[in-house]
Amino acid sequence: MLRLWLVFSQTVTVALAILFVVSTLRPDWVRLGGSNGGDARAPQGASPAVMPVSSAPVAISPDFSFSAAVSRAAPSVVNVYTTKRVAVPDHLTTNDAMMRKFFGLDPATPRPRLSTSLGSGVVVHGEGYVLTNYHVVEAADAIEVALADGRSFPAELVGADPDTDLAVLRLPAGTPNVPIASVASGRMLAVGDVVLAIGNPFGVGQTTTQGIVSALGRNRLGINTYENFIQTDAAINPGNSGGALVDAHGDLVGINTAIYSPPGGAMGIGFAIPIQAAEKVMAAIIKNGHIERGWLGIEPQDMTPELARSFRLTDRRGVVIAGVLRDGPAGQAGLRVGDIVRAIENVRVTDTTAMLAMIAALPPGHTATLDVLRGGKTIAVEVRVGVRPRRPAN
Repeated sequence: MLRLWLVFSQTVTVALAILFVVSTLRPDWVRLGGSNGGDARAPQGASPAVMPVSSAPVAISPDFSFSAAVSRAAPSVVNVYTTKRVAVPDHLTTNDAMMRKFFGLDPATPRPRLSTSLGSGVVVHGEGYVLTNYHVVEAADAIEVALADGRSFPAELVGADPDTDLAVLRLPAGTPNVPIASVASGRMLAVGDVVLAIGNPFGVGQTTTQGIVSALGRNRLGINTYENFIQTDAAINPGNSGGALVDAHGDLVGINTAIYSPPGGAMGIGFAIPIQAAEKVMAAIIKNGHIERGWLGIEPQDMTPELARSFRLTDRRGVVIAGVLRDGPAGQAGLRVGDIVRAIENVRVTDTTAMLAMIAALPPGHTATLDVLRGGKTIAVEVRVGVRPRRPAN
């Protein structure tokens, strides 16, 4: 009896081992329940214990696709091609130099050559106005815009603002069927929102990359005079400049401007100008051909612990005036080197970046009130705001 039990136990063990190997290596050989020609099905309302291997394509839920957003935004994103003449020094052989001298040409004079570059832009106005970056069209002799549908048109430079690195182009009047970007409104952009970058990287053609908003209000980067960037990890490469940053609905939220990358490729840190700021610049350029900003004629300096100790301050709020232009608005109003600006128009001043932005937003001709700490006392100084000297656009 004991011998029979041992034989039975060994047989069951071997059978279970074989079943385990088969179910692991060839699960399609295993059928649980049912017959119908070997078509094993689970009872209605229950999941099968073992699913057969299938080569059929797996359907992807539309919740994980941004194709609708891309279809909505991509037609308004254009490619921008520029041509300009640049002076390139000649590398002449001795014979070449002698021939040029024989014909009365200076061998040392550089010869002009055509240089081409590319970028992106976004149609944001019903009259064919295109927003792009200033550095895309800087010093261009000719500008051509290619729409997403393949049509190309020469474009006119309406105006540019080097301080924000923005420029406005215009397609020929009467250009038909020009798609216009839908600008985001209502809900504010937040860190963590999904965004898509659409542009023409490296000239390969219109390309879409996806990421999130990594940060808002980035400044002190040394890219522009006035900075208030959206930071994103959506891949932005050379050629994307001036292209669209859109949200998951396809609404325009920013103009792609710069990347942070020593070798010049995407490193997961890109920057875009918020569309609200870009629209204000565009409106001023369309109206006046340029944008006017407030100006006081002062050189500000951030308050440091060393400066606070030298001024014997316990409160480090404010910005120190390090220089005053004698004939500027601040100089005429009596502001001095060493004054500490605490507030402008009752709005607290935190640092030089914020202060310059606040001054720039003041309308020229307006009389602004500055709360200034001088000699341990707070005084109110009224300054008539001037017009900031424009940085020439090449």
